[in-house]
Amino acid sequence: MFPWALLGIVLVAITAFFMVGFPRISLPRKAGLEGIESPEAVQAYDRLSRWPQFRFLRWMIVGELKRYRPNGTVVDIGCGPGYLIARMAKSIPGIEIIGVDIANSMLQVAADNLSSLGFGDRVSFRQGDVQKLPFEDNAVDFVISTFSLHHWSNPKEALHEIHRVLKPEGQFLIFDLRRDCRRFFYWLLNFATKVVVPAPMRQINEPLGSALSSYTLSESESILSEAGFQQWKIKPGIGWMFLWGCKAER
Repeated sequence: MFPWALLGIVLVAITAFFMVGFPRISLPRKAGLEGIESPEAVQAYDRLSRWPQFRFLRWMIVGELKRYRPNGTVVDIGCGPGYLIARMAKSIPGIEIIGVDIANSMLQVAADNLSSLGFGDRVSFRQGDVQKLPFEDNAVDFVISTFSLHHWSNPKEALHEIHRVLKPEGQFLIFDLRRDCRRFFYWLLNFATKVVVPAPMRQINEPLGSALSSYTLSESESILSEAGFQQWKIKPGIGWMFLWGCKAER
């Protein structure tokens, strides 16, 4: 009889070794592009976002989001092609979602992707910059942003802007890569950039460029400590992290 149990133990051990057996890298930060705006890169990013690994990431992100029980108006900053918005709308009934992106071409792709899903007035889109969000003070209940923090030219000012538009006791959740990732994760991103992703993404050095322009855990702690939020915390991962914060009561 084949020793399936032994094989399972070996596979778990190998996986654990690759996950924690490599040291974290230490590289200087290289600031990246503000956003993906060229038509070729937008279309390539849209195709890339449909891959299974991105679907898994959206499942993980929405699972984390649900822990904070979002309600009311949720704003997705740097919404990209809109697939995370679609998953949030399906998974969390009752919320209104507004997608914001700096690139009008990306917003058009997102609107096209969601137009036939039947969300109606629950989902809308606005063009905007994170440092000048298109909302009044104390206007929204929750802000989420994924794979955008490393693009922000001034993350402290951006977080102050998020603080401005959130209602008292409003929350934010940011998901992004971390530059101090495990070495094997860096190798995977390097391989994907050189071999796997569509050519327009390789030309702008993605996804490796995003990792190199992301922040380390300690840098993120420094940014959050000066952002004006009453409560905040960081949930670290192998090559990514969640940043959460809550605005004070009135």
